[in-house]
Amino acid sequence: MKDAERLKDVTRRGLARLQRAEGSRGSFMTHTLYLGTLGLLIAIPVVGGAYAGMWLDSTLGTYGFTLLLILAGVAVAAINVYLLLRE
Repeated sequence: MKDAERLKDVTRRGLARLQRAEGSRGSFMTHTLYLGTLGLLIAIPVVGGAYAGMWLDSTLGTYGFTLLLILAGVAVAAINVYLLLRE
C-alpha cells in the first residue's frame, strides 16, 4: 500500500510541476521581444565598432582600426549574449 501512495505523491508533484511550467511559458510577443533584444545585443556593438574603426582610420590615415574594433565589437556582443542568456 505504501508503494501506491508514494506513486500517487510522485505523480501529484509531477503534475504540479508541469502545470507551473505551462503557466510560466511566455507568449509569442514575449519570445519575439526576447529575440529582438538578442539581435540588437549582437548588432549594435559590431556595427558601432565598424563605424568607429572606419572613422578612426579615415581621421588618422591608418587602415587597421576597423578590423580591430569589429573584433572588439564581436567580443562585446558575445559577452552581452552570455549575460542575457545567463539570466
